[in-house]
Amino acid sequence: MSQSSVRQIVCMKWGDKFGADDVNRLYSMVRANVQGEMRMVCFTDRAEGIDPAVHCLPLPPVPVVGNRLDRGWRKLGVFGPQLAEVFQGDVLYLDLDIAVTQPLEPFFELPGEFLIIKDYKPFRYRHRFSGNSSVFRHRAGAFQDLIAEIAARGEQIRSDFRDEQEVLSDYARRKGLLRYWPNGWCASFKHDCVRPLPLGLWLPPRLPDGAKVIVFHGRPKPEEAVAGIGGKWYRPLKPAPWLARYLG
Repeated sequence: MSQSSVRQIVCMKWGDKFGADDVNRLYSMVRANVQGEMRMVCFTDRAEGIDPAVHCLPLPPVPVVGNRLDRGWRKLGVFGPQLAEVFQGDVLYLDLDIAVTQPLEPFFELPGEFLIIKDYKPFRYRHRFSGNSSVFRHRAGAFQDLIAEIAARGEQIRSDFRDEQEVLSDYARRKGLLRYWPNGWCASFKHDCVRPLPLGLWLPPRLPDGAKVIVFHGRPKPEEAVAGIGGKWYRPLKPAPWLARYLG
């Protein structure tokens, strides 16, 4: 792991799914949970309204995706040369729809060249080792051949892999670098916080012991979770007011 004392964080915002407020909220949560000096970069196609403390850069190009702003394939742009122009050493990538509930220092201190969340529903993938890319760490500029590989495979890559998480996990596995965050560090709101039936009909979601980050993949999103909106018949959702203190 890099010995740099500056904690380096990167996020991405494109299209209209997220706004500047989401970036600012993430920055506020990270700043409150990182000791000492930190620097945060946001790759975005629209920087208006983002806190000046966040260094905004244009979205890196990603082969196959082109100008399309679909799903998470844009994330693979962090492995291009643009990030290495502003950062050296370990960089922590964070999705915008997370809640930081404990200090982030362990995410920088854990040894390894590439760490990612073990996916919560691995049976969705043809490769059971696939990770969830809401929170991952890599070394800036170290994996630039991934972009070249995507370009070489062309449109076929979108048939060979379900999403960018599977592409990334497969690449890291073949390099012998795939490592997962310890169990419980990155809790899924809908799988680890929401109570299963029938308890969810009357008990509110809980904050699991040891959870440092709550991940909101799919629905509900953080604001919906606070209000108890976005549940399904098989996953009823009561309000989670405790979550508001982490969202600022």
